[in-house]
Amino acid sequence: MKNIIDLVNKKPWVGWLLFLVTAFSIFVVGMLASNIFERRMEAQMVYKPINPISDHETRNEKWGLNFPRQFERYRATRESDTQTYAGGSKKIDELERDPRLVILWAGYGFSKAYYQGRGHYNAIDDMRNIYRTNHEKSPGTCWTCKSPDVPRVMEEIGVAEFYASKWADLGHEIVNPIGCYDCHDTKTMALKITRPALIEAYERQGKNIEDATHQEMRSLVCAQCHVEYYFKGKGKYLTFPWDKGTSVEAMEEYYDEAEFKDWTHAISRAPMLKAQHPGYEVWKTGTHAARGVSCADCHMPYRTEGGAKFTDHKIQSPLNNISNSCLVCHRESEETLRSSVENKQKKIKTLRIQAEENIVRAHFEAKAAWDAGATEEEMTNILKLIRHAQWRWDFASASHGGSFHSSLETARILATSIQKAQDARLELVKVLAKHGVHDTVEIPDISTKAKAQAVIGLDMEKIKAHKDKFLKDIAPEWDKKAAERHDQWDAQSAE
Repeated sequence: MKNIIDLVNKKPWVGWLLFLVTAFSIFVVGMLASNIFERRMEAQMVYKPINPISDHETRNEKWGLNFPRQFERYRATRESDTQTYAGGSKKIDELERDPRLVILWAGYGFSKAYYQGRGHYNAIDDMRNIYRTNHEKSPGTCWTCKSPDVPRVMEEIGVAEFYASKWADLGHEIVNPIGCYDCHDTKTMALKITRPALIEAYERQGKNIEDATHQEMRSLVCAQCHVEYYFKGKGKYLTFPWDKGTSVEAMEEYYDEAEFKDWTHAISRAPMLKAQHPGYEVWKTGTHAARGVSCADCHMPYRTEGGAKFTDHKIQSPLNNISNSCLVCHRESEETLRSSVENKQKKIKTLRIQAEENIVRAHFEAKAAWDAGATEEEMTNILKLIRHAQWRWDFASASHGGSFHSSLETARILATSIQKAQDARLELVKVLAKHGVHDTVEIPDISTKAKAQAVIGLDMEKIKAHKDKFLKDIAPEWDKKAAERHDQWDAQSAE
């Protein structure tokens, strides 16, 4: 200490230097402490609602008043300009890209229209505009996964009554796109299951969904909708066919025992199954699920703004956000990871196309057998093989991401689809020969969507005119009634 005093006495400028360094250091430490305190307070306030959310508030913008960061990111799901090799949010006509699909779904609504899925923000618009929905015929069950208004209406009129309703009868009630109320408790913001089908499927397996951990819930809220399901009975009660398990074989057995069919194929007369989107079931068989990685970890990775760390509600392909999703765990470059994923997807696509080719031919060859005089007894096993082949192809194709989530399982499923389609065709050769048909069955020109739809007898101009009339005359009335209801809610909350 004496040496420093002596030094300062001899060289006063050293004292001034020490003073300035000390003052600057204190200033920096003070600013850092202030910043840390400010960010901590900011992070705490992120989840403290300023505007109370009512128990049945289904309007996402109202939640956004309290959670602007999450809402801003959620609203970005309206974007329809991203495209990856096997997905994205861009609106793509899948029937135009692959006209074989029209034949595979002949006699079913998907042969009219099938587009690549867009973001959650577009759910209601896409549901109204798609040719598959018909305001005169579609059941209310079709609304189940499209809006946070669904659980609200289910509570008001009853679950069974909701499913048994007509699609058009619920149109003025179901107007808000998939959002906050679908997954969150209005008071605690805790993750919440709002669709009864998932809870009921758990109960039939002897499990209680309330025992699920928070990490499990980060996938289960997705599993409310991104699963295989069917409309059971005359009441069109939405049901998950998980009673025997969640594998493609287990659900196939479930449907066969119930003698359930979604429709009778318009060409082959086979009793068909339409896989919905069994993303959750396929994901469960993959390496990420085995390591405890949830859907949200990859599709809704954490994001940081200021001192606030929150889940990114722009739900999208991880390939559009590799740095925040994949690179949290993986140490490869973005290009290496992207290339790895796309290589898997390309190989799966090769198998998928092989399955489609075989099944399409099986449908036309079955028609030729019927036309030649084949009997019910001769065709029963053939039609079952066609049913199983297409079910497995559809299961693998409709899982949306299955080629990445579980590439080995998806390849296995497609391989069994190809095998069953070939078995059906081998039996058809025998039946055709028995009835005097020895030449190769000619496949009509299905090189475009329009040609394929003409082959199965679809009058698309009539279907389009019917939809246009609905969008012009009926949909605006739904919006008008919904606006009146929302005004009443606001008036009540203001009292």
